[in-house]
Amino acid sequence: MSRPILRFAPSPNGYLHLGHALSALVTWKATAMLDGTVYLRIEDIDIQRCKPEFTQAIVEDLEWLGLSWAEPVLLQSERFDIYAEAANRLRQADLLYPCFCSRAEIAAAAQGSDPDGAPLYPGTCRHLSNAERIERLERGDPVQFRLDTGKARDRTGMLTYSVIGPTLNDRPQIRYARPERWGDVVLQRKDTPTSYHLSVVVDDAAQGVTHLTRGRDLEAATDIHVLLQMLLGLPTPIYHFHRLLLGDDGGKLAKSKGSQSLRDLRAQGWTPDDVRRAVGF
Repeated sequence: MSRPILRFAPSPNGYLHLGHALSALVTWKATAMLDGTVYLRIEDIDIQRCKPEFTQAIVEDLEWLGLSWAEPVLLQSERFDIYAEAANRLRQADLLYPCFCSRAEIAAAAQGSDPDGAPLYPGTCRHLSNAERIERLERGDPVQFRLDTGKARDRTGMLTYSVIGPTLNDRPQIRYARPERWGDVVLQRKDTPTSYHLSVVVDDAAQGVTHLTRGRDLEAATDIHVLLQMLLGLPTPIYHFHRLLLGDDGGKLAKSKGSQSLRDLRAQGWTPDDVRRAVGF
């Protein structure tokens, strides 16, 4: 059998915090338990918010924690053509359609919300005629491209995947994916030829990832990933969803909330052992 492969894939849109440290340490622990290989992936498809200095900081912080990885480091910003090709395969299969709805229009028409709490897209543009779509595309209306999740599910049928948990020592269990609860998710935008959902499944397959560790906040998103893996003929890894570190507000640590960075803690005199103890390692 081939050696197990894992990956750690932060976004360079800010500095790593303790939540990232926990996720990294879980991934490296799983790699050691499986006698596997771990890769570093830089998920920088958001070229407006992602900065080279944050990428360099990620490398420095991980090295400071005593972690190493196999080469090469994959940069998603260098792979837009590959993601666009995957999207085109879905388009040719009549599974991707243009959507011209604004956020305000979606919020006004939505009935319910997706697992992340965002307004659930009601499928408005799914019902446009080809002539209407062509006219609006030629006119240059703001557009994003959505997966026809219902049609996709009709083609794939029941979807399952394996999960190890709640600890890394547990036996894998079978779960059923429910991508329909996400509605028709966005896979491409006019200014970015991919989305997190699309790029992550393409890259996991490209890097040969066999075991995937991720925070519980991404557990529901796995429904969409398993669906895309089936549609694109890609393998489905074995998943492990680890606990999250919570802040004083009861929510998960996040760059957007200004959670204290590893660099700040290091400047205050913290050691890698201090970080490990703080996150339960």
